[in-house]
Amino acid sequence: MRIMSTEHVLDDRPRASARARIRESANKVPEVTVYFWIIKVLTTGMGETASDFLAHVLGNVPAVGLGGLAFAASLVLQFAVRRYVAWIYWTAIVMVSVFGTMAADVLHVGLDVPYTLSTPLFLITLAAVFALWYASERTLSIHSIRTRRREFFYWAAVLATFALGTAAGDLTASIGLGYLGSAVLFAVAICVPALAHRMRLLGAVTAFWTAYVITRPLGASLADWMAVSKRDGLGWGLGPVTLSWTVAIVGFVAFLALSRRDTESAG
Repeated sequence: MRIMSTEHVLDDRPRASARARIRESANKVPEVTVYFWIIKVLTTGMGETASDFLAHVLGNVPAVGLGGLAFAASLVLQFAVRRYVAWIYWTAIVMVSVFGTMAADVLHVGLDVPYTLSTPLFLITLAAVFALWYASERTLSIHSIRTRRREFFYWAAVLATFALGTAAGDLTASIGLGYLGSAVLFAVAICVPALAHRMRLLGAVTAFWTAYVITRPLGASLADWMAVSKRDGLGWGLGPVTLSWTVAIVGFVAFLALSRRDTESAG
């Protein structure tokens, strides 16, 4: 995923002045490195199985309520800090993953909306967020998240990508590919924006957000395949898969918090 792993690729900011460097230090999102993509995929899988596990243990309504509260609390904390803090940022991403999964599942399970309808609905929602964001700020670059308004647009887009990815992954699994087949499909698909950008056929920002959307069904399909019964997967169970992926997330985030490999000052 080299297209989005170097600092200069997605950067649309001037670097000539000290003032610009001060603004850069206040950016609210991490640098896009290989660690970014690893943790992103892990959060998508963990969010998928955690959502299903909570719904199974608590019931759908209490699970959605709890997920919504945790999601809101994590974003309040994220907005409260003035710059990127690894554990705060990735906690918010995890909560978005859990709640985004629940939002997509509520449409299908609770309201009986088919995936063939919810998938394009979430795609339209994401497109609307991007359109409003660009109309307001004239950029969709994640290296420009330095104001409250841009941060609001950023998290709205992130939530929409998780809901879209959940619906898309469930759609492919339900039409005969299964979880493993879906995982293979999205693993191949995520290479497309990388190659297109390397060949100068796709802009950096477009390539980033395309890959960002695809990580959701990729991670979720892998986690589901590990959790479901041995007839359709590995049969490890929702709880153990959720726990193991959570431990992996904590390990990578702790490494980044200590090493600061995902901050601009480390580049």
